[in-house]
Amino acid sequence: MESIRELYRIGTGPSSSHTMAPGKAAEQFLQRFPDAAAYRVTLFGSLAATGRGHLTDKVLIEVFAPHAIEIVWVPEKQLPRHPNGMRFEAFSAEGHLLECWDVYSIGGGALLDPAAAQPEIAEQFYDLHSMEEILQRSIQTGESCWEYVLSCEGEGLLDFLDGVWDVMAASIESGLKQVGVLPGGLGVARKARAFHRKAALYGPHIKHHAQVWAYALAVSEENAAGGKIVTAPTCGAGGVLPAVLRYLDETLECGREEVLRALATAGLVGNLVKYNASISGAEVGCQGEIGTACAMAAAAAAQLHGGTVRQIEYAAEMGLEHHLGLTCDPVNGLVQIPCIERNAHAATRALSCCHFALLAGGEHKITFDEITMVMKKTGQALPPLYRETAEGGIAEAFRQRNKL
Repeated sequence: MESIRELYRIGTGPSSSHTMAPGKAAEQFLQRFPDAAAYRVTLFGSLAATGRGHLTDKVLIEVFAPHAIEIVWVPEKQLPRHPNGMRFEAFSAEGHLLECWDVYSIGGGALLDPAAAQPEIAEQFYDLHSMEEILQRSIQTGESCWEYVLSCEGEGLLDFLDGVWDVMAASIESGLKQVGVLPGGLGVARKARAFHRKAALYGPHIKHHAQVWAYALAVSEENAAGGKIVTAPTCGAGGVLPAVLRYLDETLECGREEVLRALATAGLVGNLVKYNASISGAEVGCQGEIGTACAMAAAAAAQLHGGTVRQIEYAAEMGLEHHLGLTCDPVNGLVQIPCIERNAHAATRALSCCHFALLAGGEHKITFDEITMVMKKTGQALPPLYRETAEGGIAEAFRQRNKL
């Protein structure tokens, strides 16, 4: 598996697959052909279906500026390797095609270039590729999940995670200060500040929920507004883990190093899903994004509560299991409805999974590895209209109502 540096990417929202990755691909293509007279980018499948709402066209125009660029939308067709396909073309002044490059956005800001003469092979940091292998290693060595991560990636990873936590914390603080309506035309008002203020007015149970919700909403609203966040594992699901870590940092009085170790464990969980299944909403639906984010946060929470490695695995398994079949159907292609609320509820569910695993002692029948495979198969069985195309589900219901 790759480094968790490839999982925790720092960038601007609203989408790692529709904004960050296309922008990176455009930069690479422009570097290869900086002197072309004109450029054309054709977006296929999910990228075309929800690209406008995800600001794909905006980021492409910004990268290619001041060069002329034509953007073609082909939602009804997919390139062979992934629903998020892009075709970049460069033209001479006479209109002759200089170069054509097909590339894919495969989730979390990552790119796949299958036609490369010498495909770039990411450095592999981990010798174990399943949770069960990691658990067996822990039994033999006594090491926790985060210690395994550091043994594979080196102590320098903590410095990287320190920067990741800075950005996560900053996105929460920024989101808690903002008010007003999010861009995009849906009329979605920011709620994080109000939730945070109201939390103190209620009893302990509602107060705790309100605090977690406020933190998740803060990050998700910042993402929807194009703010700076961390993919965890994606932009659209990036509010879950920071919310849980901020809440536990306050209530359990965790030290900064404990939070960084929890980030390492969460990253390991996210990496396992990414390697063995997918974190792309266009490929497996929202279960691959929010479900993985919940699993990551549940694992981190269990560790911060002093749970065993088996309890950490159980918490992560439940976080993913109880999001099975979750569709990706963003209204108007925006990362707002139902995405923002899903981050809030997945954060409290992550804590619930943590508590359940601690009370149950870690014994359970279905493993994390098994549920990861089930998630992958479930996602592949979902019709395309439920995989980030905004053609079905909640997006369709909204369209139908507004036709009336």
